Amino acid sequence: MAKAEAKVQEPTAEVNSSLVQYHTQEGVALLTLNDPPANTYSYEMMGELDRAILAARMDENVHVIVITGQGEKFFCAGANISMLSSVTPEFKYYFCLHANETLSRLEQTPKLVIAAINGHCVGGGLEVAMAADIRIARKGAGKMGLPEVSLGVLPGTGGTQRLARVIGKSRAIELMATGELFDFVKGAELGLVNHIYEAATGEAFMAQVMNYARQFTPPGKAARAVGRIKRSVQSGAEIPFESALALERELQQQLFQSEDAKEGMQAYNEKRKPQFKGA
Repeated sequence: MAKAEAKVQEPTAEVNSSLVQYHTQEGVALLTLNDPPANTYSYEMMGELDRAILAARMDENVHVIVITGQGEKFFCAGANISMLSSVTPEFKYYFCLHANETLSRLEQTPKLVIAAINGHCVGGGLEVAMAADIRIARKGAGKMGLPEVSLGVLPGTGGTQRLARVIGKSRAIELMATGELFDFVKGAELGLVNHIYEAATGEAFMAQVMNYARQFTPPGKAARAVGRIKRSVQSGAEIPFESALALERELQQQLFQSEDAKEGMQAYNEKRKPQFKGA
């Protein structure tokens, strides 16, 4: 299991809002869905999440994004059903459209995104987590799945598409048609969870996740290259193979011109550890 390490604290940046908390430290932006206990999302929360994603994208000192839920019970239980029950079908359509756009922005931002699954991760919560590049769960903290069929609807925030891309069409259809909820161990077996961390408290779990995230920041890692790897995979998987190879070449050319590439090659020739700047 990964262990949290004590580190010298650096200046932080915080944005306090009612539904999404935004905090940056040591090159990592932490986005916390803040409507406990279930952290269900509304149009208002999605709007705040969208703004937080843009803040992290535009901040040149942020190299990794971590998204989690407030408390220890839920990462996110999905859309606020009470809200959906009180609005018109047209509002529901545009609500889903905006949620799709927000999660696509998260998925396409060329910075590594890690979902820290601190509790139950069901319905739209799993759809949020699947828009991340890496998913880390706290051992024994909850269940995951897409049970929307029990409400007479389908997973409408990218769930039908992202789940099929992660675990394959047949298994995705079965899980969504049955509405099965399963533990994080099965999630790891399916490929939905990258790592499971054992932690006595939610705070200890998040310390481990943040420690994991910091490995992708300068000076130890060329964060710009990490982001372009993510961009090449996420975008390249959705276009024809030859177009994906062209995208890969263009991103590589950007990196060839970067200061970090110069530093990496110079350090290799000088047989020393590179000191990257994320530039």
